[in-house]
Amino acid sequence: MIAKRKPEIIVATRNRGKLREIRRILKSLGFRARGLMDFEDLPEVEEDGRSFVENALKKARYYSTYFGRPALADDSGLEVDTLGGAPGVYSARYAGEKASDQENRKKLLEALDGIPISKRGAAFKCAIAVASPDEWEVAAEGSCRGRIGFKEIGKRGFGYDSIFIFPRFGKTMAQLRLEEKNRVSHRGKALRKLRKLLKNCTG
Repeated sequence: MIAKRKPEIIVATRNRGKLREIRRILKSLGFRARGLMDFEDLPEVEEDGRSFVENALKKARYYSTYFGRPALADDSGLEVDTLGGAPGVYSARYAGEKASDQENRKKLLEALDGIPISKRGAAFKCAIAVASPDEWEVAAEGSCRGRIGFKEIGKRGFGYDSIFIFPRFGKTMAQLRLEEKNRVSHRGKALRKLRKLLKNCTG
């Protein structure tokens, strides 16, 4: 008997940590998720939207058309209260177009130098979208609140995880196990909303 092949969905990321999180939460839908690192010479999509939702939809639409199959894309970032919501949609390139996660974290900590913990409130925000070649699409958003610490703590995660503290845990996001992180993170919340929407639409 030949096993039925799972439908494939393209996840528009080269970040293996992010792909792991997405696979873990969406596995119940029966999709086989492949990241962009599985392919060579792919064109890049400029994230020039004014919101996380705009960027997520733009990437999902582009890669769905390019591959001729459903594509999932997300855009997420950090909004710091005392910085007027910065870095926001520029989170991934806060320290420059080719900046590393380390460089982005360093710039943010420098921008908050001298700011007390009581005024270091921040929110991680995420938008996730799925688009298909027949122009069907759906999107969901999630967020979580915390504070920006004074130094990096923790080895798990990526991006700003090591300086984002959850007061209820007394830990940074980079100290949480993947299962813990998915329960409380902005991406985890957005993915669970998306999963419900997809179940309702696909039956």
